[in-house]
Amino acid sequence: MLAKVHSCALIGLDGAIVEVEAHINPKALPGVIVVGLPDAAVKESTERVRAAIINSGLSYPRGRITVNLAPADLRKEGPAYDLPIAIALLILAAQLPPDLGEMLFLGELSLDGSLRHVNGVLPMAHVAKELGYASLFVPQADAAEAALVEGIDVYPVDTLGRLAAHLRSLHPIEPYRATIDLAGDAPMYACDFQDIKGQEHVKRALEVAAAGGHNCLLAGPPGAGKTLLARSVPSILPRLTLAEALDVTRIYSVADMLRSNGAGDSPIIRNRPFRAPHHTISHAGLVGGGQWPRPGEISLAHRGVLFLDEMPEFGSHTLEVLRQPLEDKVVTISRAQGSLSFPANFMLIGAQNPCPCGYYGDPERACACSAGTVSKYQKRLSGPLLDRIDIHVETPRVPFQKLSDDRRGEPSAMIRERVEAARARQAARFAERGRSNGRQAAGLTCNADMGPTEVREFCGVDETGRQLLAAAMRQMNLSARAYHRILKLARTIADLAGCEHIQPSHLAEAIQYRPRRTE
Repeated sequence: MLAKVHSCALIGLDGAIVEVEAHINPKALPGVIVVGLPDAAVKESTERVRAAIINSGLSYPRGRITVNLAPADLRKEGPAYDLPIAIALLILAAQLPPDLGEMLFLGELSLDGSLRHVNGVLPMAHVAKELGYASLFVPQADAAEAALVEGIDVYPVDTLGRLAAHLRSLHPIEPYRATIDLAGDAPMYACDFQDIKGQEHVKRALEVAAAGGHNCLLAGPPGAGKTLLARSVPSILPRLTLAEALDVTRIYSVADMLRSNGAGDSPIIRNRPFRAPHHTISHAGLVGGGQWPRPGEISLAHRGVLFLDEMPEFGSHTLEVLRQPLEDKVVTISRAQGSLSFPANFMLIGAQNPCPCGYYGDPERACACSAGTVSKYQKRLSGPLLDRIDIHVETPRVPFQKLSDDRRGEPSAMIRERVEAARARQAARFAERGRSNGRQAAGLTCNADMGPTEVREFCGVDETGRQLLAAAMRQMNLSARAYHRILKLARTIADLAGCEHIQPSHLAEAIQYRPRRTE
């Protein structure tokens, strides 16, 4: 006798349908074997399934059972196959109808028959909907997440016995209905710009960075407020759109971090991610990896901010791997089994001291480092990496007069309004480009995403601007990449000012954010 049930596997951030086939030979010695490239967790499922079936008051089939997870060349990992294997065995025991139609099952079983949470439910629900499945059965704890995908009935299952009763039409389970409201309660932020004393020019630079999605590097002595400024950036970024929220939620679902990183009791992440890994992080921890690759910090920061505090303290190899994601907005991880790509469209904010002691160039305190030590420390960040950072800004010591001033600064909410207005101009520009020439600017959400074609189309300057750029290229020894980044930055400054065309003043401000190259 043969039974077939459908489940799903994860390949990177995407789901792949797995067919669970079960065959029984009632005349052979009892036993269960699982084939189809299962990992240890899948192999152990046979004992969990046996106990769950018996403790649910159901009959376990007797005989030699072979469970095949097809396709056989796709690696199967995790406990999510417990439920489909149990359903297949119950079909062999003639306790469930043999034809379950267009149904897909996911879930880990406890020994008492209850279902536990599994990770990656959102991309699995998406592929089930795309392939035309009518029903998806998931653990009750994951129903809200799976129901974010419209067009498929999601059934929350608390126990195996209850699911068996539903499939036999004895006690039906009602489908879960999700409501998505991103415009509900205002998000809470850890830091607000109005609580930061002084540093007006740094706040302006961060506003420009947020308006165009540009990378930024803060340099200054210890205690000047670099970390506080960086942690305040999410409070001025635009609210997530529904498409962006689902995109971020999918990553956190695969990483099994939904409940601990911004979602809380909600099935969807509402705030833009802010990731601040320690400088001891490994290469795999930053970009992703493992025997079966999982998203790293740069993917967890997708659509949000990646903050690298004490940037020169990171390993040189670890930092250099950022170069490709900063350009392509995606990271590709290759293994013997194949290659996987994870999205990595993040805004990089780095912070560094000018020297190991932190006081090189400080007017109030003498530096204790030698000239060679300072030079070696500053060269820990390579030229190609620094060239990919649009905004370089000094963060000086805050004087006592500003620290003791009781007046509060401009709140983040007001800055965010200007940032959102600038982003709206950019979105309208990209959409108009698609309507005018029939070629949609795919994937463009802000000015930092523009390529050479868009720069040529949207970042034209007048003769005065060209002369200013020519002088800057000559005097500052700028690269071709820096030239294009200046134009994109000037376009963002013009958007903040509400100008249709880039003015020389916008170029001048963009140029002042570039570091002078002496090599």
